[in-house]
Amino acid sequence: MAVAMPTRMLFIDGEWKEPVLKKRIPIINPATEGVIGDIPAATAEDVELAVDAARRAFVRNKGEDWASAPGAVRAKYLRAIAAKITERKPQLAKLEAMDCGKPLEEAAWDMDDVAGCFEYYADLAEGLDAKQNTPISLPMDTFKSYVRKEPIGVVGLITPWNYPLLMATWKVAPALAAGCAAILKPSELASVTCLELADICQEVGLPAGVLNILTGLGPEAGAPLASHPHVDKIAFTGSSATGSKVMAAAAQLLKPVSLELGGKSPIVVFEDVDLDKADGQLGNYGMNAHTASIRKCSLMTVQYSSLAPNREESIAAEFLDRLVKWSKNIKISDPLEDGCRLGPIVSAGQYEKILKFIATAKSEGATILFGGDRPKHLRKGFFIEPTIITDVDRSMQIWREEVFGPVLCVKTFSTEEEAIELANDTQYGLGSAVLSNDLERCERISRAFQAGIVWINCAQPTFTQAPWGGSKRSGFGRELGEWGLENYLSVKQVTRYISNDPWGWYQSPSRL
Repeated sequence: MAVAMPTRMLFIDGEWKEPVLKKRIPIINPATEGVIGDIPAATAEDVELAVDAARRAFVRNKGEDWASAPGAVRAKYLRAIAAKITERKPQLAKLEAMDCGKPLEEAAWDMDDVAGCFEYYADLAEGLDAKQNTPISLPMDTFKSYVRKEPIGVVGLITPWNYPLLMATWKVAPALAAGCAAILKPSELASVTCLELADICQEVGLPAGVLNILTGLGPEAGAPLASHPHVDKIAFTGSSATGSKVMAAAAQLLKPVSLELGGKSPIVVFEDVDLDKADGQLGNYGMNAHTASIRKCSLMTVQYSSLAPNREESIAAEFLDRLVKWSKNIKISDPLEDGCRLGPIVSAGQYEKILKFIATAKSEGATILFGGDRPKHLRKGFFIEPTIITDVDRSMQIWREEVFGPVLCVKTFSTEEEAIELANDTQYGLGSAVLSNDLERCERISRAFQAGIVWINCAQPTFTQAPWGGSKRSGFGRELGEWGLENYLSVKQVTRYISNDPWGWYQSPSRL
């Protein structure tokens, strides 16, 4: 059952504020194509207000209210947010399903992960104090040196639509745990639950200005945030094209950035695996319109290159046959329906883009083995059938570019070396997987994969405690785990001279 879509304003300095230019963006339910509400549209004027609020929060009372407060103080707020997320889980899951098309059951799992992420970084915030003033061993006993880790400052967080609240939390939780003040700019395609996070922050009494949330279009809100001189760091998740623009804007001020960008993630299947299990892993890996684990941005895409061995064509044929049967059993429906396993694509624009990818693949000579069109029982909504494409050439667009939809390319290989070459034949390097009963082979391939994440005999498990990020054009920097916290900390060396003897290159005039 649907819930009413809340009407919210921008969240700036702990209060709801109407956009300066009073602009709003309609919310389109991707399952019905109907307007179900709207969100505020921030512009550069609102960014200015939010940055000012964050800067004041960061230095308030010389930082003692937040930035340099004991980690236990920040942890208290993070745990309170986690508790409220859990309390509101049913409503938040429904809002997210209606907003971005994610199946309700998956959205509910995401809310559990959101709460868990806030809890995890609450623990790290408490542990941060004990790690301060870590001594450094020096070769001279006349000096003592130690290291402090301090919040980097005011941070801009720009997040995608495929895991709206979860991806935002991957940035917000560690940033706040570190003592930063933040401005969150979620995707305009799925912002509703991020605005509900603002309501939760207000309810738990998070100090004003510590977290500001601006919804709006990328060029009007994201770009001014990325280029703002008083924002000390930008953390961005999204397309490689937009990531390069964010990096260029930050470079003008030598501002640090962390980027989680596109992906084209391979899963290599060897002939010695249980084919039923392999088909299930492939389905989890590729047949999802909202999976962030390997999606293309670390959280975006659903176009994975699957490789099946052709040294036994009968194995490859049986593998594909099972994969088609598995895909036919995926329930495609309104995401609020019981048992939904594949909801609609997030927007009309993304829907048309995916269909164009499929049409281009066909025109270039690939075979659409299954799917590739709107499900016949759904006349409304941005729905696309799970799509399996074979006879793929490495020069084809569908092989080389990120699709970010329920599309799986399948290509056979003859040797382990060829499989590795095919898997690494991409400009991206986010995630990868190998399925085989030969664990020594799995270890060899995991070392050979040029990717930030490797899964062995599974696909897409994501743990808050483990690092997440890619290489090549999939970006740099890591989220989650202790690495996620380090993203928002600056390292300071403090060295003290402890001898009574003079120190310096030049003699004191009194000794001449």
